[in-house]
Amino acid sequence: MENKLKLYGFNNLTKSLSFNIYDVCYAKTRCEQQDYIAYIDEQYNSDRLTQIMYKLTEMIGAHVLNVSKQDYDPQGASVTFLIAEGSMLPGNTDTVVAHLDKSHVTVHTYPEYHPETSLATFRVDIDVATCGEITPLSTLDYLISSFDSDIITMDYRVRGFTRDVRGKKLFMDHKITSIQEYISNKTLKHYNAIDMNLYQCNLFHTKLMVKDIDLQNYLFNTNIYELPQSLRRKITNNIRREMIEIFSGSNVF
Repeated sequence: MENKLKLYGFNNLTKSLSFNIYDVCYAKTRCEQQDYIAYIDEQYNSDRLTQIMYKLTEMIGAHVLNVSKQDYDPQGASVTFLIAEGSMLPGNTDTVVAHLDKSHVTVHTYPEYHPETSLATFRVDIDVATCGEITPLSTLDYLISSFDSDIITMDYRVRGFTRDVRGKKLFMDHKITSIQEYISNKTLKHYNAIDMNLYQCNLFHTKLMVKDIDLQNYLFNTNIYELPQSLRRKITNNIRREMIEIFSGSNVF
């Protein structure tokens, strides 16, 4: 982290990033919906998720203490990383306990499908909780690109306080007015974005929804030219409606 603050003792600030990703797909029959979920389940099994999380922890400069992973029947997977800032000293139990309590990365997947519109949805939930100088915000572009991200909701919160060498309390150790500041313009140009921030609580919320729908990219095992124009419009409308409701967090239609 650039321009490090001179602190009195350990940095006690806890930084939490909650990151939810949604991918929407059209599968015209129940069988194809199940095939899509099986495909997604294989593409993002616990081994693949573990590789993504290893890269994430490397990017934030964290040290992996322990990895737990699990695939589920009929679908879904979970991975949990216990992490620490830098290297751990053997026998330093106080430090170990602090890191066990505060620093971790978790990821869970939730494939599912709509019973009427032939739309299948793949949701990924990622939570990163760190303490000290580590902040997970620098990984946002990597996380967005690692999944097919149509809708993204992000919450970032800094809790607690630390002290400078004169004893003054510090409730934030880096500048931030929006999560969007930590996402590249190259990524942001593909999304509509809104912020809802509570600055006095060090709580930041951002939602993204993809701007353009190239229907072919949303069809599973179907070529767009196999579909009549009227059905293409209907599918596109259903996809957009599904996205709007997920983005808004309410049943709009």
